[in-house]
Amino acid sequence: MGHPVTVVGIGADGWDGLSRSACRALEDAEVLFGSARQLDLVPGDAERVPWPSPLVPALPGLFERYDGRRIGVLASGDPMFHGIGVTLVNLLGADRVRVIAHPSSVSLACARLGWALHETPVVSLVTAPVAALLPHLAEGRRLLVLARDQHTPAAVVELLRDNGFRDTEITLLEQLGGPLETVVSGTADTWTRAPGDPLNVLALDCRRDAGSVRRTRTPGLPDDSFESDGQLTKQEVRALTVAALAPEPGELLWDVGGGSGSIAIEWMRTDPTCRAIGFERDETRRSRITANASRLGVPGLDVRGAAPDALADAPTPDAIFLGGGVTAPGVFDSCWDALPVGGRMVVNAVTAESEVLLLRWHAAHGGALRKFQIYRGSALGGFTAWRPQLPVAQWVVTKENMQ
Repeated sequence: MGHPVTVVGIGADGWDGLSRSACRALEDAEVLFGSARQLDLVPGDAERVPWPSPLVPALPGLFERYDGRRIGVLASGDPMFHGIGVTLVNLLGADRVRVIAHPSSVSLACARLGWALHETPVVSLVTAPVAALLPHLAEGRRLLVLARDQHTPAAVVELLRDNGFRDTEITLLEQLGGPLETVVSGTADTWTRAPGDPLNVLALDCRRDAGSVRRTRTPGLPDDSFESDGQLTKQEVRALTVAALAPEPGELLWDVGGGSGSIAIEWMRTDPTCRAIGFERDETRRSRITANASRLGVPGLDVRGAAPDALADAPTPDAIFLGGGVTAPGVFDSCWDALPVGGRMVVNAVTAESEVLLLRWHAAHGGALRKFQIYRGSALGGFTAWRPQLPVAQWVVTKENMQ
């Protein structure tokens, strides 16, 4: 391309809110890309090209078609904050994209609310399901939600009501920075406002209902948080297992023999960028894993079929948990071969036959062996007795070069 692409952030106040350099950049463009609404906000004689739908697959051909011409791109607010600027840098390279930023909707919302921008988490529901908001909810936490459209506020209100946050204070901010700016406040319990403007941001001051279940990001959710047919890594062992897997932001887990999906779900809840693929042979369980993941705020969990066949096309994992299918032929070997050097593997065993395999693998590959025996107190007549859970043997290993 002969000219860099200039991406200009624009707010609801349109042309009047742009800086001189932004105006000059748009006036110099021969072609302007943007949404129909954005293109109507700016004057000039440049050719106007509304974004096609779906957008991302069409971008390479679109820029090839206008190669050699001076291209301007209109973006909402700050183009590098959940915006088209990020997409274009990934597509064209940072050296081919010039960005002129505008205050983001988040900056404007914090200015209106008197909230410290650097202390305010932001959750985008522009492309994510509303369930992705769940892990971010906590008593006394303030956060901002970027809406997909005018229906997002009602969906968020329903989510808050259904998950023990009915007293949460909500502020809806529409058309921020423009002449039609509107700010409305209320609580999730009493919210009745009809859908309004599609350009909106939600501010939540979270309040948990008295007696509601606390579901934090720390691994070890209550067992009844998961629908299960009995194939469930129990709370205490689950917390120890996720700790052994040691998730870091952005990492990918393979949960092989997913059962109820509890390990993959807890892994993903530790950080919004953690990813996981669950492998499960039973179709009913696969459906149950998907439902559990959505209900617990990680709807992006990828659920696939049985190992080892379904492992073939999966992206390389950073860690693997082998909980089901330990004795199934070929499963361990396929997992071990797929694990890169430096990757971690955790294997749990509850039967004598699977324990034998753990000892064999430990002898061949090193690592650490552990065994847990969890007791839970329960009533015995008028007294309390300790009832044992099944003991769990665990092998934890990091793959080394020589292995």
